[in-house]
Amino acid sequence: MVEAVRGAGVVVTGAGGGIGAALARRFAAEGARVVVNDLDADRAKAVAEEIGGIAVPGDASAIIGEAREALGGTVDVYCANAGVASGGSEAAGEPVWALAWDVNVMAHVRAADALLPDWLERGSGRFVSTVSAAGLLTMIGAAPYSVTKHGAYAFAEWLSLTYRHRGIKVHAICPQGVRTDMLDAAGTAGDLVLKPTAIEPADVADALFEGIAQDRFLILPHPEVAGYYQARAGDPERWLSTMNHIQQKWEAAE
Repeated sequence: MVEAVRGAGVVVTGAGGGIGAALARRFAAEGARVVVNDLDADRAKAVAEEIGGIAVPGDASAIIGEAREALGGTVDVYCANAGVASGGSEAAGEPVWALAWDVNVMAHVRAADALLPDWLERGSGRFVSTVSAAGLLTMIGAAPYSVTKHGAYAFAEWLSLTYRHRGIKVHAICPQGVRTDMLDAAGTAGDLVLKPTAIEPADVADALFEGIAQDRFLILPHPEVAGYYQARAGDPERWLSTMNHIQQKWEAAE
C-alpha cells in the first residue's frame, strides 16, 4: 500500500479502458477516491461502478471543476492519461495534427493551469502524465503522435523542474507497447515495433506505483527504454541509422 495516495482525491482521464482504467483500478485499490473520466460516458460509468468511483464523462480539458466538486473540493492527483494515437507523416493533414496537439499536449497544459493555483497555495499536488516511449524516442509511421508525445514529455519535465521545490510531484509514464485498443490501431507499424514486447495495462499501473513509492519522475514500464534513450543521446547518428533500418523493414513489408 502506497500511503501517499490513501484517501487522496484522484482524477484519471481516458479511464474508460486501457491504461486509464488500469490506473483507476489501482488508485481505488490503494484507498484513493477516484473520478473516472472518458469521452465515452458508458465506459466511464462502467469502470466507476466497478471500483466504487465517480464517473465524470466529457472532454478531459473541461471537467476539472466538476471533478473537483465530485471529490469534495480538492483534487490531489491528476492523471493526464487521455491521448490520441495519430498516425501518418508530415502530410497527415492539419486537422490530424491539430487534434494530436490539442489532446496530447494542450489538455495537459489546461489541466495544469486549472490545478496549480490551489496546489501551489497548499504546497502539494501530484501530476501524472501518460506519455509514451515515443516521447523519449520516436515511432515509425506516426509523426503527429511522436511529435506531440515529445511535447507532452517536455511539458511534464518543465512542470517538475519548475515546481518540485514547492511540493508538486510530477511523473511521466513512458511505456512502449501496451495491450490496448490504441496498440491495435497502430496497424502494421505497431505489429513490427510494439507488439513483440507489449505488456498489460496493469503492468503500467504497477510501474507507476513503484515510481510513486520511490518518488521518481521518469516511469519506464519497459526498463530497456532507458538504454535506448541513452543510445539516442550518446550517438544520435547511429540511433537514427538503426531506426531508419526499422523504417525500411516496415516499408518493405507493406
